[in-house]
Amino acid sequence: MASLETVDTSERGFQKLILKELTQSQDYELSFSSDFDKSLCINQEHLFRFLKQTQEDIYEMILSKGKQAFLNRVDKKIQKEGIVNTLKKGVKYFDKTVKLFYSKPVSKLNEKDNKNYDENIFSVCEELIYTTEHKNRIDLVIFLNGFPIITFELKNAFTKQAVKDAIRQYQNDRDPKDKIFNFKRCFLHLAMDTDSVYMCTKLSGRKTFFLPFNKGLNDGKPFEPFGAGNPESEDGIKTSYIYNEILQKNSLSNIVDKFVKLIDEEDEDTKKVTQKLIFPRYHQLMAVRNLLKDVKDNGIGKRYLIQHSAGSGKSNSISWLAHQLVALHNSEDENIFNSIIIVTDRTVLDKQLRNNVISFAENPKVVGAIMENGGDSKTNQLQTALANKKKIIISTIQTFPYVLKQMDSITDGKFAIIIDEAHSSQSGETSKSLNAVLSDVNLEEIKDEFGEIDNEKLISALIQNRKMLSNASYFAFTATPKNKTLEIFGEKKEDGGFYAFHTYSMKQAIQEEFILDVLGNYTTYQSFYKLVKAVQNNPTFNTKEAQKKLRSYVEAHEYSIKQKARIMIDHFLSEVRTLINGKAKAMVVTKSIESAIKYKQAFDEYLIELKMPCKAIVAFSGKKTYKGIDYTENSMNSFEDGNNNIPKQFKKNEFRFLIVANKYQTGFDEPLLHTMYVDKKLDGVQAIQTLSRLNRAKKPYKKDTFVLDFFNKTEDIKEAFKNYYSTTVLSEETDVNKLNDLQDDLENTHVYEEQDLDELFSVYYGKEQDRGALEKIINKSVTYFDDELSLKEKVEFKSNAKSFLRTYSYLSKVIDFENQTWEKMWLYLKLLVTKLKIDDDKEEDENILEAIDMDSYKLIDEGTKKIALDDSIGVIEPVPVSIGGGLNEEELDTLDNILKAFNDRFGNIPWDNPDKVQEVLVKEIPNELRNNTAVIETIANSSRDNAKDASDKKVKEIMQTFIRANTEIFKIYMNNEGSFQNRYNEYIFDILLEEAKRYANNKKYNYNQLVAQPKPEYN
Repeated sequence: MASLETVDTSERGFQKLILKELTQSQDYELSFSSDFDKSLCINQEHLFRFLKQTQEDIYEMILSKGKQAFLNRVDKKIQKEGIVNTLKKGVKYFDKTVKLFYSKPVSKLNEKDNKNYDENIFSVCEELIYTTEHKNRIDLVIFLNGFPIITFELKNAFTKQAVKDAIRQYQNDRDPKDKIFNFKRCFLHLAMDTDSVYMCTKLSGRKTFFLPFNKGLNDGKPFEPFGAGNPESEDGIKTSYIYNEILQKNSLSNIVDKFVKLIDEEDEDTKKVTQKLIFPRYHQLMAVRNLLKDVKDNGIGKRYLIQHSAGSGKSNSISWLAHQLVALHNSEDENIFNSIIIVTDRTVLDKQLRNNVISFAENPKVVGAIMENGGDSKTNQLQTALANKKKIIISTIQTFPYVLKQMDSITDGKFAIIIDEAHSSQSGETSKSLNAVLSDVNLEEIKDEFGEIDNEKLISALIQNRKMLSNASYFAFTATPKNKTLEIFGEKKEDGGFYAFHTYSMKQAIQEEFILDVLGNYTTYQSFYKLVKAVQNNPTFNTKEAQKKLRSYVEAHEYSIKQKARIMIDHFLSEVRTLINGKAKAMVVTKSIESAIKYKQAFDEYLIELKMPCKAIVAFSGKKTYKGIDYTENSMNSFEDGNNNIPKQFKKNEFRFLIVANKYQTGFDEPLLHTMYVDKKLDGVQAIQTLSRLNRAKKPYKKDTFVLDFFNKTEDIKEAFKNYYSTTVLSEETDVNKLNDLQDDLENTHVYEEQDLDELFSVYYGKEQDRGALEKIINKSVTYFDDELSLKEKVEFKSNAKSFLRTYSYLSKVIDFENQTWEKMWLYLKLLVTKLKIDDDKEEDENILEAIDMDSYKLIDEGTKKIALDDSIGVIEPVPVSIGGGLNEEELDTLDNILKAFNDRFGNIPWDNPDKVQEVLVKEIPNELRNNTAVIETIANSSRDNAKDASDKKVKEIMQTFIRANTEIFKIYMNNEGSFQNRYNEYIFDILLEEAKRYANNKKYNYNQLVAQPKPEYN
């Protein structure tokens, strides 16, 4: 009886499937292990066949000189410069340059180059025996013109192995000393099973690190963000995209030619240069390719939003995109762009991005940078860059205005504008001036028959200048797009929402371990305090403003800052200091420069008291006078070597704390940063950007992060993150009719009339440039505003005017409309609002701080939790257009009542029988424990953690006795885990610590055990 044919479910079956697809569907040749020259790591037959077919004269010359000499020359070239550079640049041999690979020509017109490109030989070999030392085999190897470029280790779920086993095989069984595994010999090593793929460009034994190369998984939901993994595929193999798409001949040729890079990295401190081989991650490859295809298909003039999370490798994506846009041709074989402008508002990372773009260039001379501290003036730098025909110009927002002023000479150009971190910097006057300079408006076309500028034509021109350019394409990269950014650069779908062109979500970046989850360990503290009067009388204040000022006063008080500083330092020394191989660091985020100064002083004082060698750095801008002394960050830090570069100093092991006030909360990249102590209100995107300073991975030592927050609630932080964990969508476009409503409200005040708008516009753009006439028109409106409007009407008018200016400036860039009245209003109001003053004396409210003192202050740990985010799309609303904003009604109350309300909110816990409860909690239980010698002795002889555990356990035992005797106390304690329970445990522990201290002193114990964990030797 004949045996039945069955599906091969072995690893070899998976291997055969890939082999079949590449040779039958992708036009690969099949090569054999016996064809492989192990000493030179090459398939000689393929190489010489390629040379004969593409460069016959050179091939004959090589034969005449002897094959072996040429092969030795090529081998040394690969050892020195790597396979990628060797393939792309070829090899100089005698007086000839031997091409070893032909890239796909940009133009279809060059028949010879296109023919040579088609002669490239792609081949695949299975079970390659790669050395004479042993019989080890590689599952699959991809060759290009005889050179091995990609190796595969395959695994198979049906034989109970997975991609992790392939990774371990590379780490443990593949020796980097074997020639095929030498760094730069093959540019990629893939560990792969039927579900997942991981990649590596350098084998280093057990230290070898693999990155995921997966498409991302979104469960088939439209517009959903991608998490880690791969979706189902039509052929059933989730990883089939590797051999069906990535290894397709045009795709792999493009990767070799445009993406794989061998770059030099210099250590800033040691100046040591190391080489790094860069291969694109899947989302980078797809984002760049999809952008290029869309531009090629649709031409110049579109806008693209790329929402890529931190950890996405944005600098590399921008570099690849910029260099490939330079060479992009349309269907008529014409360059689509003649200049690429990269704008970044990340001043700290500008140098990194600039160096990255230059390192990716085949010819660094095509890149020009406008530097803040360049030797020439910024204007001269740009003039030099343009004169030298730089194809890519890099600028920060700070230097960009200088770029704009000098670009008149290229107004007929075709531009690609790449914006790194596209936020508000591109939404204001800078963006408008960018458009004005690059637009193709001809002044002659807006003049009348007498050669004078026609106001009507001028208005139309000015309106058009505020729109995005028709002769430029915009590519905006951001991790956290705001509503303006989505509406300007996003793609409007049928549902009316605005979406990113390409997304690599925070969710996927975390799941793929490119960044860490900063919400994984989030601890909040709650402050309890009591304020008392410091005056005899009982003055009246605005209750809302008073409550804000009172809380600010307490949280910024020197005493409370000292308490918080001690908690931070104790926590760091006991829980953080030994992490990341003993190099972990922390950031302290403060609400103001004055708070930062107080924290620096408190940190210095406590670290000296503890005799700890670690130090704190403070960072803030400018100068601040506090208690009559002028402080700057330089004077407070007093670095011994005189170098005031804070990021560089913070890398030193002695500096463990960075105390910041609005500095380094964005754009600061320090992988050793593990913990953040927050004493500031964090809202929206600011919360994400600030907390994300912790998310940089540091393999293999940095496994998590920690946040200790004294100010925000976990619910508020979750609210800030939820819109940016996955895909972010703008629900709808801004309602342009809100401008009509604003216009009506503004005109109804009669602060200005229509003729005022006309007259000022004519004067402003007139030949005479009469400043006096302009002032006269504006001052007439100012006088009417001052004399005729009530305080409420003044506030409403100024609020509406600002809202109109903000909204019109924004909408005129994204919506195609022309309204001359709105243009005149915009100019008039822009000049007018600067002169409108509203007397709203708040001095009385300031006096409340002179009328109070702080009586008590207590911090309670509310516990650590993981803030979990769901996968839903983050939907944000359009830019709000406020209309009729007026004065808030003042609610006045006496100081006594304000303090009572404040203390009730922040200092008291409601009890049914407060006197009895207070007696038990504050007197009976503490006294019982004070007199318990066994408990005190245990605490005196324990580490802080063990002492705390003993104290908490004893409190819980005592509370059990109240089940019948005092049910209220028992219920409150047992039912409020994480709030009252934690606070009360802390209260008792503080009492027992003091008692144990006295006991320890009497017994001559070492009290250090009571105040901190035993500390390892300081690194």
